Amino acid sequence: MRKCHLNTCPVGVATQDPELRKRFTARPEDVVNFFMFIAEDVREWMAKLGYRRYDEMIGHADRLDTVRVIKHWKAKGLDFSGIFTVPEAASDVAIFNSETQDHGLDQALDRQLIEKTAAALEKREPVRLDDVVVANVNRSVGAMLSGEVARRYGHAGLPEDTIYIKATGNGGQSFGAFLAAGITLELSGEANDYTGKGLSGGRIIIYPQAVSRLKADENIIVGNTVLYGAISGEVFFSGVAGERFCVRNSGATAVVEGVGDHGCEYMTGGCVVVLGDTGRNFAAGMSGGVAYVLDEDGNFEQRCNLAMVDLEPITDEDEAMELVDHQGGDMEGHGLVDVMHDLSRYDEQRLKLLLGKHHRLTGSTKAAGILENWDSYRSRFVKVMPVEYRKALQKMQQQVNGEKNPDASVAVGA
Repeated sequence: MRKCHLNTCPVGVATQDPELRKRFTARPEDVVNFFMFIAEDVREWMAKLGYRRYDEMIGHADRLDTVRVIKHWKAKGLDFSGIFTVPEAASDVAIFNSETQDHGLDQALDRQLIEKTAAALEKREPVRLDDVVVANVNRSVGAMLSGEVARRYGHAGLPEDTIYIKATGNGGQSFGAFLAAGITLELSGEANDYTGKGLSGGRIIIYPQAVSRLKADENIIVGNTVLYGAISGEVFFSGVAGERFCVRNSGATAVVEGVGDHGCEYMTGGCVVVLGDTGRNFAAGMSGGVAYVLDEDGNFEQRCNLAMVDLEPITDEDEAMELVDHQGGDMEGHGLVDVMHDLSRYDEQRLKLLLGKHHRLTGSTKAAGILENWDSYRSRFVKVMPVEYRKALQKMQQQVNGEKNPDASVAVGA
């Protein structure tokens, strides 16, 4: 159906809509039963061929029925000899996986991190590490540590900043992958592709080293496909990200000072703030969440894919308060998560909150300059809002208003 990214899966599989999910009537036992049938069929074929184990079959392309393939009219003129030829191999050369590969995980940096944060893992006591050095050979820093947190405390993780790791250097591929709630990775340096992949509640902070002479908002600080498939947590990057930033992000909050092509691709949730230029095809397939882009040159619309999103000005504080007063609500008691989901009425406050946090955590001069000259910068921000997501939020708000005031709801319905 090609609807996996739209939250409108008609058979109720790739969706969180409770009405659509009702249409999925299968059971886990049905899947198990299906694979049992497949396994039994495979056993029958192996018996016909004279094999007991998979390993015995590997490499025996001579047992394939090639005649029907080669004589098929679609194969006319094609040479399959390279595929069907069985090369000679010495008796001591393995042709299937028969050795345990050493991935060197016992030497991984995370082993040291797990050992040094034992108090936090076992007793939930705050632990801070300030002397961690990373290099690009240290891949997936924080992933194994997050696994230890998840093993003990599940997805809820630990309280915020229970484990605080301050590092310097070059974060290798997948720096902070699957980072669990309660872990903060602060990096003075830069990181590679897939930083924050599958972010699961943790926080990642990256900014240039103090000795760097580069202007942060004009230089790359993290690689491509950053925050791929992130579900929660937050990141603050004082610098520019590569291509496909926040692809398939479903709940993380991110502040960055520029992105490459295809930013926010297939994003389904979360909040992204871009304080600089974007590449082409921004928001392609973006069905949820919201993005705020600083459009200083005024041509962001030409670089944005408008197939599923609208571009809007941000709501100022006065308009937000009018909406709140009109609906009988107030701003007090709204946490960051609540504000993110409250029909996006508090754009200006949300931006100020995130910019202030970005400046405080990374020392970003770009964020500081925007906040100091907010009156002139506010109108330059463009809000990227998925069309269907807005409709869903409005529907939810109407339902909430109806529950708070049933009489009003009936009147509207009439």
